[in-house]
Formats: sequence, structure tokens, C-alpha cells
Amino acid sequence: MSRRLWAAALATVLSLSYAVPATAHQGNPDYRSELDGIKPQVPGLDVQVLNYDDSLQLENRTGETVIVDGYQHEPYVRITADGAVSVNTRSPAYYINDDRYGETKAPASADPEAAPEWQEVDGTGQYVWHDHRIHYMSAGTPAQVTDESKRTKIFDYRVPIEVGGERAAITGTLYWVGESGGFPIVPFIALAAVALLAGSAIVLRRLRSGDAGERDRGDGARGADRLGAPSEPDRAGSAAGPDRRGGDEEAW
Repeated sequence: MSRRLWAAALATVLSLSYAVPATAHQGNPDYRSELDGIKPQVPGLDVQVLNYDDSLQLENRTGETVIVDGYQHEPYVRITADGAVSVNTRSPAYYINDDRYGETKAPASADPEAAPEWQEVDGTGQYVWHDHRIHYMSAGTPAQVTDESKRTKIFDYRVPIEVGGERAAITGTLYWVGESGGFPIVPFIALAAVALLAGSAIVLRRLRSGDAGERDRGDGARGADRLGAPSEPDRAGSAAGPDRRGGDEEAW
């Protein structure tokens, strides 16, 4: 029982800790990256921003091959008409996108001028990748923000793509919204976790006490049977005695 209780408590604490918004490589809630769309519009090609300002999700149902450019206009992602998704391992973007602020160094083999080396990674016609063009590349507050409580435009962005050999672009705008500076929830999450652990400990103690009490009562009953209860012959004799005396009284 104790292991199950503590396992449940630990799982809940972990779930609470993961509920706190992360800003490392999972989006920053202080920002919103808002899409204008694909220009020119391409039927069957859908794009979304995930996690505030972190990633782009592109789905190709155009019947054409779609290629997303890297930061130096090299081919980076390819989604073919049959849904095969490949990444160019020679693209520096393939490595730089591992870190939100682009601090990952690309290997010497990464060369935007080299012929692409495509590595297939999916077959659903959909791909999600972190893109530095859609977020602010610093942990500090942008200079454009003079009042952190006000929604502020930071910049417009453009991610070049190619659809069936025709050039197009994913376009949008990054805004500051300042939501992570609101009501502090981390202390309350920590308090809830402590309360949960304390409650689990109380329940565990009560369960143990109840089990011990049941054992004591069971032992006592068995002891009474051993020490105070008459044996079968004794009980039979006790029952027969009054009958014999009663018989004698009738004889007198």
C-alpha cells in the first residue's frame, strides 16, 4: 500500500512541475508568433505555430513537392507529394535548430552550398520544426517593449518555401504579450505538492494503524479462546450438571 501511495504522490508532483510554462526550447509565453499565412496562398498547404513562438507545423496536401529553405536559402525540409518527409543533413539549420538561441554549432559537414543529403524522417506529409525566424533570439526583453503590460509588435517575419518549383513564403508577426509576468503560480504549485505528500503520509499512517488494530483484535480473540473458553468436554459437562441436580431434586 505504501509504495502505491508514494508512487501516486510522486506522479502528481511531477505532473504539477511540468505544468509550469517552460521557456528554454518549448516556447515563451511572453510572446505570440501570429501567422499572416502563406503568400501567395497555396491550396492544400497548411501551416501553424506551436507553443507560442517555438515551432512551425507544415502539412502538405497539394500534390506537389514542398521545400522549406534554411537560414542561408539552402534546402532544409522536403515534403513530397506522396507524404514522405525528409531533412537535409547538410543544412546548417538542421543543427542550429536544436537550441532555442542557436548556440548549437553545426559540424564541418554542414554546408549550405553543398548538394542536399536527404534523410527521410516521416511519411505523414506533415513536419514540425523549431524556426529561429519566428521568435526573439535573446532571453532579454526586446527594446521595442517600453511597457511590459502592453501588447507590442516586435517584428514581421518571412520563411521562404518552394511549392512545385514556385516560390512562396510563410509570413507572420511576432508580438510581445508579457503573460509570464502575471500572477505567480510556482509557489502555489510547490505548496500543493507538499500538501499532497503530507496527506498521503497521514492516510498511510491511518491505514497502518487500522491494520495493526485488526491484528491486535484478532490476536486477543484467539487468546481468549485459548485461555478462557472451555473445551468441548467441559462445555458438555457443564450442560449436564444442572440436569442431574434437577433429577435429584425431583427424587427428594
